[in-house]
Amino acid sequence: MNFVNREDEQTRAFAAVEEWNGRSRPLCLALSGPGGSGKTELAFRIARALRDRCPDGVLYVDLDDFRRDGAVEAADALGQMLGSLGIGPEMLGHTFKARCRQYWTQTDGKRLIVIIDNARYGAEVVPLLPASGAGVAIIASHGPLYDIEDGATVDLELPPLDEADSAELLRLIVRDPRLTDEPEAARGLVHLCSGLPAALHVAARWIRKHRRRPLSRLLAELTRELNEKGVPVVEQVWDAAYRSLGDRAALLYRLLAEHPGPSFTPESAAAILGLGRDAADEALEELETAGLLDTRDVLGTEDGRMRLPELLRAHARRRGLQDGDETGLADARRRIVLWFLRQAQRADALAAGPRLVLADAVPPVPGAPDLPLADPEGAERPDEATARARRAARWLHTERHALFASVRLAHSLGLDTETWALCEPLWTHYLDHPHRTDDIEAFRTGVAAASRAGHLPALVRMRCQLARPLWEQGETDEAADELERALATLNTLGDFAQAGKLTASAVEFRGMLRSAQGEWAAAAADFRRSREAHRAIPNPYGVMLQTYRLGQATAELGDLEAAALLLEQAHGAAVELKRDRLTARTGFALGGVLRGLGRTEEARAWYEAALAGARGRGSEADEARILDAFAALAEEAGRPDEAEEHRAAAHAIRVRNGLG
Repeated sequence: MNFVNREDEQTRAFAAVEEWNGRSRPLCLALSGPGGSGKTELAFRIARALRDRCPDGVLYVDLDDFRRDGAVEAADALGQMLGSLGIGPEMLGHTFKARCRQYWTQTDGKRLIVIIDNARYGAEVVPLLPASGAGVAIIASHGPLYDIEDGATVDLELPPLDEADSAELLRLIVRDPRLTDEPEAARGLVHLCSGLPAALHVAARWIRKHRRRPLSRLLAELTRELNEKGVPVVEQVWDAAYRSLGDRAALLYRLLAEHPGPSFTPESAAAILGLGRDAADEALEELETAGLLDTRDVLGTEDGRMRLPELLRAHARRRGLQDGDETGLADARRRIVLWFLRQAQRADALAAGPRLVLADAVPPVPGAPDLPLADPEGAERPDEATARARRAARWLHTERHALFASVRLAHSLGLDTETWALCEPLWTHYLDHPHRTDDIEAFRTGVAAASRAGHLPALVRMRCQLARPLWEQGETDEAADELERALATLNTLGDFAQAGKLTASAVEFRGMLRSAQGEWAAAAADFRRSREAHRAIPNPYGVMLQTYRLGQATAELGDLEAAALLLEQAHGAAVELKRDRLTARTGFALGGVLRGLGRTEEARAWYEAALAGARGRGSEADEARILDAFAALAEEAGRPDEAEEHRAAAHAIRVRNGLG
């Protein structure tokens, strides 16, 4: 049997055995992980390595062989163990107590290894532990076991394999040139298998069986097979784990297959269940104990984030088709969309402050508690407000995949208002963390939803939001078409409360497109027009923003002194309005103008402040731009090594974000 990874678990197991002082009870090595993660194989691997230390033999029992209606027939399991110790059928005790006494006598003083597979509860394991402290018990379970003797158990959790180890295992199982010749399809196979060795073995069998088919075709066929039928043998394990759940935990498991995004938190799990946080926490505990969750903090978010690996998600979906209620499922889908929209709106208000927003605020969602975000109207110190704003921005970034998926889900459900409303907070995220492929897809969907809903102001806003990532990706003609349509729609709005702001915003977008095309004079004219519109409303934030834009255009037109004055005005207004992002960006732009005027040290100070602001917000896009500027400063000062260091750091950021 091929084997990869698990070195850490083996090292910990062997160290525990070496340190064990031979108490009256054996050392228990508790291996836990989802079905198909390789627990049984690891148990035998450890047992083989310990045979010299435990020469009296290896006993094995699979508790699922003795499980009836979820409960283990412990007397029958003991009967098998006693048979392995040489006790004939005619000598077996007739009662459970009698067999316990026999087992105790037969294992007392012996250095045995006992492997107990497919345990669900510590109570069903305890009668099978050998009597001697010189022995070792290796227990494989789907989730943690809490009721084995304290101090005698070493918990060894086996998470799914990561992508690199999964790929290595697949190559070891089946040495096939297609894995090298078709790297994208090979990665697809690895991802499909969710890090489960059992699934990788299934994939390997398909590769061996169909030697003439391209991997891309095999990937499509295997995806259908596993989604419809699951992994052979492992499917039975998952079904058994599912049947052990209470009603609420089983319901949550089925609903989590519909959760938008690849991971979820206790809060979003509570939202999709809709029964409050306490009920959700209890259900999650059951799912974890049953081994139906991946609880590793794979994103490093420290927010209790969990996953259903893809194959388990497919299993949960199959159980939903068999056991679920279509009305309840529809309610859960709508509830999770509304919950994510509400939390995103709240985070947006904190991260971006007051700005042009067209959607009404979503009220609290029954049965789905809010995240502990601060009320932006609350009285708090400036440093507290800044910290809360940055945490809110980080939440938007952490949950971006769920928010993008919520846009798709809302649109598929015909929730048009919710669809385009979700795009408003995603705009705030986009400004610091552009992911253009995802952003373009989301904003296109927002355009379609606003159009289908006949909400003309939202349609204008969505077309403007779509235009920017389009031109930043080089699609300037399509961006110009979206803006022309937006401006044309403005003329049909009639009496609309926010028509002035919306018009000023659309004109600003056109100016930004003209800037991207190098048409600086036309861009400056648009920014002046937009600024006057904001003054007429009046809207101090809009005036500040257009002054900033006008300062940038003026610099490009060569009047650096005038640009510096404009940018100083914009920066002062951004500070007064407590706008972190614009404070940093106006300062950075001012630094660039001062550098052009030869005021290098002043420029450096502005760059340093802008860099601190970008890092505080977690805006890697801004950070990379500022590092480029530092590199140019260092180059001009005759410090090539420092310049290269800054360029390398900027490049690393872009590579990390798929832009290198």
